[in-house]
Amino acid sequence: MRRRHHFHIEYAGHSVSATVQTGRTPVVEVLVDGKETGHGTTRGDQAVTLEVELPSDPPIQVSVRATPGPGTPQCVLLADGVEDQVMAPRPF
Repeated sequence: MRRRHHFHIEYAGHSVSATVQTGRTPVVEVLVDGKETGHGTTRGDQAVTLEVELPSDPPIQVSVRATPGPGTPQCVLLADGVEDQVMAPRPF
């Protein structure tokens, strides 16, 4: 059964959201400031890391690591020089 889980974080003045759709082939979408900037799939409970760019001057490279399971999915924002930022789940 497929289920959608939503996550969000504010980072460097930008809104970063992720949606993890669980099921046989989990799908991960990443949005920056409301625009889709990353999309990927994985198998089972394996984590997937998507690299995205924040539209700053100069642009900031970050990654979102999504882990579909086991249990409840989790998303983490990864950026150079800072601790990993756990993205908060959002109910929809």
